[in-house]
Amino acid sequence: MDGVLYDSMPIHAQSWLETIQSHRIPCSFEEFYLHEGRTGFDTINLLFRRTFNRDATPEEKQSIYAQKSDLFKKYDRQAIMPGILDLLQKIKTHRLQTQIVTGSGQASLLDSLNRNFPGYFNPELMVTAYDVTRGKPDPEPYLQGLKKGKILPTEAIVVENAPMGVESAVAAGIYTVAVNTGPLDNQVLIDAGANKLYPSMQAFAEDWNNFLKNLPPYLNISTI
Repeated sequence: MDGVLYDSMPIHAQSWLETIQSHRIPCSFEEFYLHEGRTGFDTINLLFRRTFNRDATPEEKQSIYAQKSDLFKKYDRQAIMPGILDLLQKIKTHRLQTQIVTGSGQASLLDSLNRNFPGYFNPELMVTAYDVTRGKPDPEPYLQGLKKGKILPTEAIVVENAPMGVESAVAAGIYTVAVNTGPLDNQVLIDAGANKLYPSMQAFAEDWNNFLKNLPPYLNISTI
């Protein structure tokens, strides 16, 4: 969702940066692009272990994530990722099932999906931070997505922008397309295991028909 459907990662990174620094935990703006895909609680816990050599308490996780969420709502523009509507329309034309597997629990974004992308996503097929015990890069989020969608790994394609998301999808055995919509070097996504890489969502949309024609033969993607 973030960095794929919405151009929201700069705001997430800034919100995390301000929140975490207010707790006297050293961090940088760029590192939150590397944490992207983790659940908020996992991100907080990682930073606590790194800084304080202990786990964050449940109360600390709740409080810090609420603080970050409030900042995000303050800054959020709900900007749709350039090219994504074109891509979704092409996917819909081929009658492919669309699902969201996100590490986010951000209510403001989850609530806006029907408004911004009407008819594209069924909430019952969606996987969020609240559906998993182990977030990305663990394969659990995408395995849950396969389960909810009643499909096999060979019947799915993942579109990801984050290295941890790529790792999660690859670990779940799913063909994974990385779209570099952020500041990370392309090699970071390739090293995470991406099967294919595009420089933008618009570039992926423009190459969609060629992409379908050149899918590996082991994939069973039914299109019309």
